[in-house]
Amino acid sequence: MVAIPGGVFTMGTDEPEIRQDGEGPARRVRLNGFYMDQHEVSNEDFERFVNSSVIFVNDSKIHTKAYPFFCADDLVPFVFFPRMDHPVLHVSWNDAVAFCTWAGKRLPTEAEWEYSCRGGLENRLFPWGNKLQPKGQHYANIWQGVFPSNNTAEDGYKGTAPVTAFPPNGYGLYNIVGNAWEWTSDWWAVQHSAEEAHNPVTRSQNTPDSSASNLGFRCAADALPELQ
Repeated sequence: MVAIPGGVFTMGTDEPEIRQDGEGPARRVRLNGFYMDQHEVSNEDFERFVNSSVIFVNDSKIHTKAYPFFCADDLVPFVFFPRMDHPVLHVSWNDAVAFCTWAGKRLPTEAEWEYSCRGGLENRLFPWGNKLQPKGQHYANIWQGVFPSNNTAEDGYKGTAPVTAFPPNGYGLYNIVGNAWEWTSDWWAVQHSAEEAHNPVTRSQNTPDSSASNLGFRCAADALPELQ
């Protein structure tokens, strides 16, 4: 995990690309220091959880060891092979919380996630600056071509990429944009106060028992957990 220093930042924007997403208004947010996983939880990470003796919940069913979820591109029952270093996908919020609890961690709040994503920068479009491809270099695994019919894979990956692919941001976090959407601990809301907030908790867009082929997560913590 990476230590993220506490501080104040501008969360959201007054010029959202999609107003219905409720990103505005821009507001100042103060956060205490915390820890964030350096990369998304990988298939290898999640396999260790699945193979543990813990019981966890998905879609209100109890599972142990044999966990039915899906590969990013194939939508067939997933086998943890051969993309062990890719992000685990098709996990619900409930599953993500169960993994975090098992690991002695928690999901980040949306404010913690956005603050970490910015990597110490303010008023930039991306965690590395304002240009999507500085000097022609790819900094994230995103869709290239005509969505959703043709992904030209100019960044080298047609589906997911390994969790440590591409340069990290200013806090040392990999794939904090691109590769997969990531769960946070918050409930979804579209109305936000412009007043300064301290450690706010605000939203999550999917229902807790939902999963998707482009949705994974990474963990946060208030203190470094004991090693599993």
